[in-house]
Order: sequence, then C-alpha cells, then structure tokens
Amino acid sequence: MIELTNVSKHYPNGVKGLANINVTINKGEFVAIVGLSGAGKSTLLRSINRLTETSSGDILIDGESITAASGKKLRLMRRDIGMIFQSFNLVKRSTVIRNVLSGRVAHNGTLRTLFNFFPENDVKLALKSLERVNILEKAYARSSTLSGGQQQRVSIARALAQEAKIILADEPTASLDPVTTKQVMDDLKKINEEDDVTIMINLHFVDLARQYATRIIGLQAGEVVYDGPAHEATDAVFEKIYGRPLQEDELLGEEIG
Repeated sequence: MIELTNVSKHYPNGVKGLANINVTINKGEFVAIVGLSGAGKSTLLRSINRLTETSSGDILIDGESITAASGKKLRLMRRDIGMIFQSFNLVKRSTVIRNVLSGRVAHNGTLRTLFNFFPENDVKLALKSLERVNILEKAYARSSTLSGGQQQRVSIARALAQEAKIILADEPTASLDPVTTKQVMDDLKKINEEDDVTIMINLHFVDLARQYATRIIGLQAGEVVYDGPAHEATDAVFEKIYGRPLQEDELLGEEIG
C-alpha cells in the first residue's frame, strides 16, 4: 500500500508541483496518472521513491514513512521500488545482462557489485527476467546496439530482477512506436497480473490509460481532479482533466492490439 497524505511540492521559483495530494494506492493496482505537461505527473511519481523531495506531507509505503527514512532504511525501502524512465536509464556501453543485474545491487554488498561478482542465482534471475520480456537472445549484446523498444524492455527486466513490489513508470512509451508501445504495455500488465506488483504509470495517451489501467488519477496544476475506475473515465472526464477537448495527439485513435 502507498499512502500520500497532504503531500505538496513547491519549487524555489514559486511553481506549485503538487498541492495537498491525498491518495491511497492498494497493492496490485495498475494506476495510470494523466494530465497535461506540467500538471505534476512526474513530480508525483518521483516523490514516491524520494527522487524528488516533497515540501510537506507524508508518504507511507506499507505503513512506513519513506519521507522520514534515511540511510540504510531508505535504501531498503527503495529496494522494493523499481523505476522505469522515458529515457531507459541504461548504461549503454555495458551489456544487457549487466544492466539487468544492476537491479540486484541493493541486494548485494558494494564491493561485490563494484567488481561484477554476482551470485549464480542473481545471474539466473536476470536471465529469467529477460526471458519474461522476450529479449533473452540479447543478454550479452551491448545495450547501445538495441532499439528503443528493446532498451525499454531491458529496463523492465531490471525491475523484475530487482524483485520490486512497486514499479513506477514515467512516460515509458513516449518515444516508442505503436507496435513497441503494445509490447511494453503488455509486459507491464503481465507483471501486474502475474506477480501482483503495483504499477503506477504516467501516460500521455488516453486510450492506453483506458485499455491497461484499472484506475486513473487525473492531475491539473498539481491537484487531483479525478480519481476513479478506468472504465468510468469518459471523454468528458478527460476533458475536465485537460481543461479542454481532447486533441488527436492525446489519443491513439483505437485500442492497440
């Protein structure tokens, strides 16, 4: 469970990133966060694992405050939270399997990981994770040789190898074509359903949110203006979230698949 209580974020330039957010995310939910650019989607997501520090309020993960955590406690809490970025966040000069094994760093000692001494079970887990996202054949390829969609699937495999209980995905399909978008979204949905992993994902496309999420949270100027089941998020709801009629580039036109 993730609980945000009166969470706000104010930047030094006066910009309001988040305004008094009160949201509870239950285990196993697939939550899409939608809204215009600058609505606070990335700020909300990055606040949950403390990549962004909040100005006020509290965030609890399974009843423990990550807001107040520091040192070893913070590292242990972050170990359960996988992060998937729009830019993939891979070490391009390293092999695919080495990037996936970086998800095991928090489970091993610093010296061991510094010299790439990973236990055999970790290597097996990394290979299994690559197999689950259908990219096992690229395990020993240099990451820079992969397509954008393949790199994003490597980042998903890294979260799997991390054995994350929560996956936060920040616009993971923004730079991908429709076919690759479907592959990535199918992978995330499969992980959500088979492993009971909680997924929170920022999405640009309305139809993706409707098709894959079980719940949609709409943000406008840092405030929650919609929070409800995905199947109840009509065009009228999205027009309220966006503050205007939907534009063509905010839709995929029809469900992918």
